Amino acid sequence: MPERDGYIPGVPCWIDTSQPDPDAAVRFYGGLFGWELEDVMPPDSPGGKYFIGRLDGGDVAAIATIGEGAPPSATWNSYIWVQSADDTATKVRDAGGQVLMEPFDVMEAGRMACFADPEGAVFFAWQANQHKGARIVNEHGSLNFNNLETRDVAAASAFYGAVFGWKALSLDGGFQAWTLPGYGDHLERDNLGLRKGMEDMGVTGDFADVVAAINPISAEQGEAPARWSVTFAVDDADASAAKAAELGGKVLAGPFDAPWVRMAVIADPQGATFIASQFVAENKDVPATADAAAA
Repeated sequence: MPERDGYIPGVPCWIDTSQPDPDAAVRFYGGLFGWELEDVMPPDSPGGKYFIGRLDGGDVAAIATIGEGAPPSATWNSYIWVQSADDTATKVRDAGGQVLMEPFDVMEAGRMACFADPEGAVFFAWQANQHKGARIVNEHGSLNFNNLETRDVAAASAFYGAVFGWKALSLDGGFQAWTLPGYGDHLERDNLGLRKGMEDMGVTGDFADVVAAINPISAEQGEAPARWSVTFAVDDADASAAKAAELGGKVLAGPFDAPWVRMAVIADPQGATFIASQFVAENKDVPATADAAAA
């Protein structure tokens, strides 16, 4: 897939992980995914460290020091491309969400803000300047999906529809996702035949408009909070799970087969969780399992 050079409004564009010990996280993710990491913060910056992870010179994700006043637990964060962080803050308030961090400039990189949806799931808006988001996606060790874990899909649809124009899509096999009408047309310009290729695999053409996944929280998950999570593409889910454990992480579920993929749920050594997902076309008709729903 061609290297990305920016996104359109309403599309998740960047991820980073907030860590108590970013240097330890550098060792884990560098070892797991082969990232080359560079701390781009000025020396003695009051904001701590911000390591950009790269594959073949293209930005994929970042590892950051937990910000002052933020919860002390490690987590992965999702950023959504917007034209105006300030206008997005207004939309979030009007739709019943919370502005946790008012829009502010990040040097020359861009302008950002932090929000929570009505269920409490935290996400960020990114108004790009010099930093154009992830350059490499859907390759081994790079972002594959952003996932909203929610108990109330209907309420989430109303909120994210009002803020970003998203619509909910349900596919055979239990997969649910957010679509942004017109996104597939945008992708088609750089990937001629994208929709046709999906249809040849038996996937509805609407899948080309998918921007994120919906993971409904089941009763079996108890009091699990609504949140955004991330999925990384990997070449071999079993090997990635084994490597994560070798590096001090913990495999929470799997590896297991699910529709179209084989995946594992992993916690890094400081507790930030993520999914490692291997595309397996032969798994097209594999039924969704309880493990897949929990993931």
